[in-house]
Amino acid sequence: MRIVRLPGIHHDSNIVLAIGTLGNIIIDSGTSWYQSLQVERIQGIISVEPSDSVRIDRILLTSRRFPCSGGANHLASEFDNCTIHIHSEGQSSLATGDFFTTWANRFDSDMPVTNTELVNDEEVFPLGNGQICALSLPGHCTDGMGYYIPEKDMLIAGLLIPRADRPVRWDMPTGCLPDLVESLKKIRRLKLATIIPLQGPAIKGKTHVRNVLTRHIEFFENCIATDGLPPKSWARPAQTALWLTPHPPWPLEEREDVN
Repeated sequence: MRIVRLPGIHHDSNIVLAIGTLGNIIIDSGTSWYQSLQVERIQGIISVEPSDSVRIDRILLTSRRFPCSGGANHLASEFDNCTIHIHSEGQSSLATGDFFTTWANRFDSDMPVTNTELVNDEEVFPLGNGQICALSLPGHCTDGMGYYIPEKDMLIAGLLIPRADRPVRWDMPTGCLPDLVESLKKIRRLKLATIIPLQGPAIKGKTHVRNVLTRHIEFFENCIATDGLPPKSWARPAQTALWLTPHPPWPLEEREDVN
């Protein structure tokens, strides 16, 4: 199985392609701003010849938030109306094009009406030479999902980890600080070699992954101890920000280990 990360453009999430012998899956879609460009990027990676018909079996979403889901309806329509999957807590928001709970309104955008199918915790999507396992990871919101690829010791984490150097916000509808800690501890037990966050570069190497997870867990545990408040020295998040910005900055990358 081949995994390709398409770096997020502007506010877009990273888009991940899982290319297997039995089919292809897209994880997250980015906003609706660059959706036509995203189709071209996906076609360019999967097509062997320019005339090839690109097959996508399904789109898996990590969250209802606009940076993850805004382009899903367009991508599905371009790839033979493939199914879109999201946690049950996010289905109604996408089905009604709710631009408040998806946060599309924060980006001065409409939210496309998007019909989805349910994805369950621990559901498995086989791709022949590998599989994708869905994991419920609440904290930022109740519909938070991650997608674990055991053959590669890899997790597509979505908003649970916006970037290695940015902790996610919990002060949003359905956010829960203790749930964040439990979700992060859950994925730390997997002893991952790679995490693909919402945006930015992949977090690679078991030591680096463990250090990033421990840093985020300790930060959120400290916030619990201070009545759910981040440090006063940290800047207030921008209107569109789904994360907090540490001060002084956290490291984005570290030297990879050989484990």
